[in-house]
Amino acid sequence: MVPPREMASLVESGKQVIDEGRITEALRASREPDESRLADLLAKARERKGLSLTEVADLVHLRRPEHVQALYEAAAEVKQRIYGDRVVLFAPLYVSNECVGNCLYCGFRRDNRDLKRQTLTQEEIASEVLWLIEHGYKRLLLVYGETPRNGVASMVEAVQTVYATHSGAGEIRRVNINAAPLSHEDFKALQPAGIGTYQVFQETYHRETYARMHPCGPKADYDWRVTVWDRCIPAGIDDVGLGVLLGLTDWRWDLLALLDHARYLDETYGVGPHTISVPRLEPAFNTPLATNPPAPVSDDEFRKIVAIVRLAVPYTGIIMSTRESPDMRRECLRLGVSQISAGSRVSPGGYAEVDAEENADFDEAQFKVGDHRGLDEIMRDLCDQGYLPSFCTACYRAGRTGPDFMALAKPGEIHNFCLPNALLTFKEYLLDYATPETRAAGEKVIWDNLDKVEDEQVRRVAEERLAALDAGQRDVYF
Repeated sequence: MVPPREMASLVESGKQVIDEGRITEALRASREPDESRLADLLAKARERKGLSLTEVADLVHLRRPEHVQALYEAAAEVKQRIYGDRVVLFAPLYVSNECVGNCLYCGFRRDNRDLKRQTLTQEEIASEVLWLIEHGYKRLLLVYGETPRNGVASMVEAVQTVYATHSGAGEIRRVNINAAPLSHEDFKALQPAGIGTYQVFQETYHRETYARMHPCGPKADYDWRVTVWDRCIPAGIDDVGLGVLLGLTDWRWDLLALLDHARYLDETYGVGPHTISVPRLEPAFNTPLATNPPAPVSDDEFRKIVAIVRLAVPYTGIIMSTRESPDMRRECLRLGVSQISAGSRVSPGGYAEVDAEENADFDEAQFKVGDHRGLDEIMRDLCDQGYLPSFCTACYRAGRTGPDFMALAKPGEIHNFCLPNALLTFKEYLLDYATPETRAAGEKVIWDNLDKVEDEQVRRVAEERLAALDAGQRDVYF
């Protein structure tokens, strides 16, 4: 493993990160596995140690219904053993839709002259945060367009504003960021602000497609983007989020490249991706690709992608946004998704300034939303499906990040912390924000899951802390 302090100066080309020739060759040599080969692949996957590039390359060819079903069952088993019934919820908060890039798939692109541009002031950010707090949120993802106005100083100030905003006992306890790649120096300046995960999606790892989709601006530099973590992790931000925008090129190639990037991080830093996101291309206002994706991904292919990611990187949190419909999100929770956004507004000022009905209009949004349900409705639906909603932020605040988190997540031991913390954060939501119907459904879920806490002492302490919440105490965690 290369020492992190040396890595930023050593990496000069994205070719050192993604082995493009190896990916192409793995796909060329792969084929749909027969019964024996598939059984071996899924048996290995069930050991929760991941899969190699060549093994994933075989799985992408699965077509026979019984083989695909076997893949789904293995993914569901691995997800259950690591994450159980917990589902983490968060909201994106769009700070700015100003952008100097001209990405052909994005409603925020520079040439969309009909889009009203806005970068929230600190007062407007506080107003958005207050709305979110008063609806029960504890975790936020700040989302930025790519413009010099959205530099690291403005990010630090925004994070400070979020943490300083309170409503009664309500507060945001963890801020993550989705933004452009920063320099090593800027990441060092951001780290003390106390963010959780920094997300940068490569969008597509296929260089020719990448160049066509990103014709100008800083984002046109493929290598600067793909080497972002070699500046970020050495700067002390060791929880990182990967992602591709499915639909820009052959999903098989991008999937293998995404997993190769995860391998690179793990081998280089001993820290794989904390999260992996799998958004599909959706229509966006005034974009060339609004109705004609270059490489559409079907629902069947999408389910298969989720299942393969779960088996290939078993420890990672798989994120699904409100791009997808409620039904698709329900299906993918079983196949491997462990984090979802809820009640999302995908334009600046979308919470405090825009009511729910207006949010259905995506002319001011980055993309078309597929799930318009509010947080409470989603929480109740999760309960009805047998899931345990969670707003847990304990690992970040207890220092269980980067290598420390991976040491617990890879063997599946993280549930010893996650399950009791999920119970406590969900209880807070039920007491302070839930409708009567959701509270009734949620109380049953809490007591059903309390019995699943394996350690008797931990279970007893969890019971005591649940009682403390009933008595008015807040923000208790393991």
